[in-house]
Order: sequence, then C-alpha cells, then structure tokens
Amino acid sequence: MDYRRLFELFSYQEFRFPQKIALAQKKGLKWESYSTRECIAQINRVSAGLLELGLKKGDKAAIYAHIGSPKWNFIDLGMQQIGLVVVPIHSTVSEKHLTHILREAEIKFCFASKRELYQKVDQVREQVPQLRHLFTMEQLPDIPGWNDLVKEPAEKHHEWFQTTRAGIHEDDLATIIYTSGTTGLPKGVMLSHKNLVANIKSTIALVPINCDKRVMSYLPLSHIFERMVTYAYIAVGATVYYPQENRSLPEQLRILRPQYFTTVPKSLEEIYSYISSKSRKRGLWWRPLNKWAVSVGEKYNDRVRMSLAYWLKLLLANLLVFWYWRRLLGGKVEGIICGAAALPVKIGKVFSAAGIDIREGYGLTETSPVVAMNRFEPGGYRFGTVGIPIPGVEVKIDQEDETEDGEILVKGPNVMLGYFKQEKASKEAFDEEGWFKTGDRGKFVHKRFLQITGRKKALFKTTSGRYIAPEPLENILKNSDFVNDAIVAGANKPMVVAIIYPDFKELKDWCEVNNVHWTSPQFMIYNPRVQKLFQQELDGINEQLPHYMQLKKFLLIYEPWSIEAGELTPTFKPIREKIKQQYAKELEKLYLKP
Repeated sequence: MDYRRLFELFSYQEFRFPQKIALAQKKGLKWESYSTRECIAQINRVSAGLLELGLKKGDKAAIYAHIGSPKWNFIDLGMQQIGLVVVPIHSTVSEKHLTHILREAEIKFCFASKRELYQKVDQVREQVPQLRHLFTMEQLPDIPGWNDLVKEPAEKHHEWFQTTRAGIHEDDLATIIYTSGTTGLPKGVMLSHKNLVANIKSTIALVPINCDKRVMSYLPLSHIFERMVTYAYIAVGATVYYPQENRSLPEQLRILRPQYFTTVPKSLEEIYSYISSKSRKRGLWWRPLNKWAVSVGEKYNDRVRMSLAYWLKLLLANLLVFWYWRRLLGGKVEGIICGAAALPVKIGKVFSAAGIDIREGYGLTETSPVVAMNRFEPGGYRFGTVGIPIPGVEVKIDQEDETEDGEILVKGPNVMLGYFKQEKASKEAFDEEGWFKTGDRGKFVHKRFLQITGRKKALFKTTSGRYIAPEPLENILKNSDFVNDAIVAGANKPMVVAIIYPDFKELKDWCEVNNVHWTSPQFMIYNPRVQKLFQQELDGINEQLPHYMQLKKFLLIYEPWSIEAGELTPTFKPIREKIKQQYAKELEKLYLKP
C-alpha cells in the first residue's frame, strides 16, 4: 500500500506499522491517547458530522487554533477525505486579517480551539455572509462544540466516504495557507495533495525518525512547517505527543521526553538561555566550568578529524557539564530540526557538541515547505547553511547584480499551485521558465550547501551606494552572549546601525561579576558601563567586516518584540518596517551623531 493523498496517511500507518499510541496529549493529570485505528475512527466521525451539515467537495473550512492537538489532526484529515479545502488560521492574526481570510476564502465552516477564538470569529460573522457553521474543539455548555458535530458513521456515511474519496485526485487543492507576511494583506497559498505528499516522501528518507521514535509537536499546526512534519511523523509511524498548555518549552521536554522535535531559532535561543540560567543557579563554582564547556562546544566540527586534545576536552565537557544540559531537556533528545529563520551558528555547534544534533532547513509556504535541509549523517551538514536541496527539488541562483549571491529559484513537485484569487501575483511569482522566485537571496558554498544571505526585499543601499544585506549582520550580532535580538538599519543613510534587545539575564550576570549596580532593564540600557560593553562587542564584530558593512552606532531597547504587538510574524520573523518605524526618532538621532 502507498499514499498519494494526505487523508490516506493513517490507513498507510495501520497497514505498515499500527501503533497503540499514534497521537497523545496530556490534559491535566490525564493522558488522551489514540491508537492508529482510533485515529481513523475519529477522522471518520468528523467526516460524518460535516456531511450531515451539508458540506460538499470544494467547500472551504477553517481551523482557527492556538495549539496543535490530536483533534486538530482529526478535523484536518476528516475535512480532507470528503473533499473540503482546509484553511488553517494563525491564532495571533489581527481582526482585519481574520476577516479578510474568512471572506476571501469564502469559509463555510470554522472550528475554533477555544472560547476566546470562537468569540473573535463570532464578532466578525456579520461581515462573512458565507460562514454557516462555527464550532469549538472544547465542549462548552453555551456554544456548539466537538460532541455537537461528530457522528458515528452509518452505512450511508461509509458509502459517501468511498464515493468522495474516489473522486479526489492527488492534483486537487488540499489546503489554502495564508502567509503571515510583513506587509499588506496575507496571500492564500494553494497547495495540492501532491505538493505536500512529494515533500513528505522526500524528507522522511533524510531524518532518522521511525516507528520506534517518540516525537513532540508544539509549534502551531497552522504553520506549514509543523503541519508537514506532523504528516511525515504519521507516515513513518512515530508516536506524536502534544504538550499541555501554559507550560514552558523546557518543562514540556522534561515531561514528554521526546527523541526528536521541530522548533524555530527563537525557541532554541530561549532554551539556551534557560540552560544558562539554571547553570548559574548551581553555584559560583559551576559558572566557569559551564563557560569552559561552551567554549569547547563553539569549536565543534565533526567534518574534520578531531585532534586527540580536542576529543579529550569534548569528552570532559560531556562528563562534567553537557550531561546536565541533556537532563534539563528530558534526557532523551537525539535531534532537533530547525526552520523558519536563521539558526545562530553558535547554538548549532554547542548543542551538537552536547550530543543533541540540530539540523537547519529552509523552505517557504509556497514550496510545501522544505527546499533544502542539513542531513543527520556525517558530512551531510554544514553549520551556517540550510543544507542540500532535498530529492526531487531543483534549486538555482539567479545572479542579477554585482554581489556574489542572487535570488534563490526553485522547481519541483512541491511548488504551489498559485495564490488564491490572485492571478497576477501567481504569474509574477514565476519566471518565464517556470522557476518559482522565492524572494530570498543565497549562494552555494562547499559546492552543494545552500546558504541564505537575506531577503531580497530587505536588501538596502547606504548613501555610499553599497548594498547591505541585514540578516547576516543580525545573525553575527546574535552570536554575542549579550544580544537576544537585533535589527540592522541604514537605508539611504551614511552608516549602518543596529537596534539591539539585550539578553538581560546574561547582562545581569555580567553586572554582578563586574560590580555594576543592577536596577532594571529600562535603566540599565543607559548605564555608561553597559553602553561601553556593547560598544566593545560591536568593535569585535566590526573587525570581521569590510568598512562599508561595519556597524557604526547602536540603540539599546528594553522591551522585546512580540507577535501581539505586530512586530513579529507567527513564525517569529521580525516585521522590519514596523520596528524601524517604532524607533524612527531614536534612529535619526543616531545618524546625526558624529
């Protein structure tokens, strides 16, 4: 048996490696777990309920959820097997964007994960005349919920299933995913069953995850990265655990003890900060030991043969320090797959040295999503790159200016059908030869490894006429222990400057060691000795850069950027123009300083 359409995945799992626990989630003190057969039964119950509402093939149905869960999967696949087009919506979208998505996609049915999200849809319902049915995944006394929808399939339902499934082709539209975007209204990316299945089959051969592995899924399933990966978990028979709400990621790791999970760099930085914080609390004797182990990890490189001296240092670092790191993360983690933004090289090296392999990949919603990824086998990865193009996907670099990199172009069965109701934008997304234009800039290094050098739209020119790609500079900045996040600016200005949000935990520790009186973040950013520390950090970075790229000035801020404030996308990408506009006055003062 094989699978060509997404709703066939659990049937494939049952045929190849049926699981006693296929999906699970902890609710309070209890576990809700489902075997492969129970998953299929739940999917059928959702389909039967939807059919009773009069929904039919081609209708659009939305899932508006704040977290992933087994029910998310049941709803998704239950919709798909009767031919509905699934439209996931990020829980953090603004009311304007929510209304736009519901109206443009002509949503007839919506499932919200909780009361708060149900109410948000209900408030704009009058503006969405096509919306007929609104339910919650919870069972609440005063609004339609899970038990009000699902039905035990009767013989007539099974006949409908067979008839409808037979009429769904692999090239049919399976889902519309609205990109978060950093400007304007979100665009609906149309993906077929074939797009996603091709990506699943190309990636599962590249990761050591199988039916004996325990994985965790904590990222929103409204994001294509986590959704496709979850499909891949089902395809290989891995047991998928969803975390509880209102617990930190390190807590979830200790509770669920997965062997693999996917994440974004922002979360890895938070894990690293958590480990550093826990290490500091072990006592003054531990701090220099932990710092030494990190310095050993930063030199990690298994592409070349380790010297005996380094091998002994690494062994000692694992025996003395890194065992504690692994215990803090549940003690079972073997590998982490990272995407959505650039992974700081330091994080990748140190965790890999600690026995937790981190592999970075690259993709877009429009490519279902994976285009390239670093492999887990020796020699199959390079830190600072997003890896090798996956099987079946072609990548080329469009050299279009005097810089050594160019726009990344992609071809393959994973590339989208187009943008929903946007014929012009769909046409503009491809060149004359049918290559999809990603909008990202990059180059190949070490012959076959793709390296991202930034977004084409983010590229700017200073008054000297030199092009600046901000992302590489920001990644260099974030390699500093004292920098949590950064944005580089300087378009049409005489110099390049940086907005820096410090790592205040590291900064407080530095203040304690250097006898600098600590008050609070909003005051510490103006402390002369703190300012001097960051200037020294910039001076060290500038030594590595050509003159025209050097960071001449910086602005320290004390409030982090957030999704809620509209400064980050749901995948934690900074919305640059919004951030720069917020600090426009302060930036102008920087440019005027001698």
